[in-house]
Amino acid sequence: MPMDTLAVISGLKRDMILNSIKRGKRLDGRGLNDFRDIKIFENYIPKASGSAMVELGRTKVVAGVKIEEGEPFPDTPDQGVMALNIEMLPMAFPTFEAGPPGEEAIEYSRVVDRGIRESKMIDVTRLVIEPGTKVWMVFIDIDIINYAGNIIDASTIAAVAALRNAIVPASRIGGEDFKLPVNANPVSVTMAKIGDELVIDPDLEEEQVSNGRITITMAEDDHIHAIQKGDVGEFTMEDIRKAIKASRDTGNRIRSQYFR
Repeated sequence: MPMDTLAVISGLKRDMILNSIKRGKRLDGRGLNDFRDIKIFENYIPKASGSAMVELGRTKVVAGVKIEEGEPFPDTPDQGVMALNIEMLPMAFPTFEAGPPGEEAIEYSRVVDRGIRESKMIDVTRLVIEPGTKVWMVFIDIDIINYAGNIIDASTIAAVAALRNAIVPASRIGGEDFKLPVNANPVSVTMAKIGDELVIDPDLEEEQVSNGRITITMAEDDHIHAIQKGDVGEFTMEDIRKAIKASRDTGNRIRSQYFR
């Protein structure tokens, strides 16, 4: 969890969380492998090229996509450009502050970006206007508007949903607008280690008592496209095996329900 959101949680509440998880249940009634309710509101920002607002329990994030002309990178003249940024707005949590992104926001941005980029979700070869000189650039901006745990997964879901409804404005250059070419639907699954157990989609209080965090992003091909460990706790090889299976199973469920 973000280091600047560490809060004092009573010993009694900590014991309640730990004891409940030992019994295979969580204080909010979920099983250890259950996500909170997910709600996706597409085209949330009318003037964006694509957008979505996602509610993951009480965590809320908004993703907006902007697509415009630009120059390709010198080492990839035959590919479009993608960039992703996460901003943790001050209104999202009492200790979030305005200004340059902190270490946590940078880490979260990289994890979400890596999962989308390495899964080849966007067919960047179809975003070339003039090879070597002009391509479409895809900017994904994600704002955290309420923080109640698990920023990474909420942000990944929002980014994928926004990209899926994004339109490339080719009419600006005399062509016809077309949907952003999408090849895959990556889903990240974050697990917290609490005691000896792994719990999927930790809420804020669970993050506060966890020993560590691991995020795994997979797509339809069942390959691991991003993996990130957070906090200071250790994960055994058995933990990693369980996390990979949980990520695969949970990701498939989310895709079948939201990203058909």
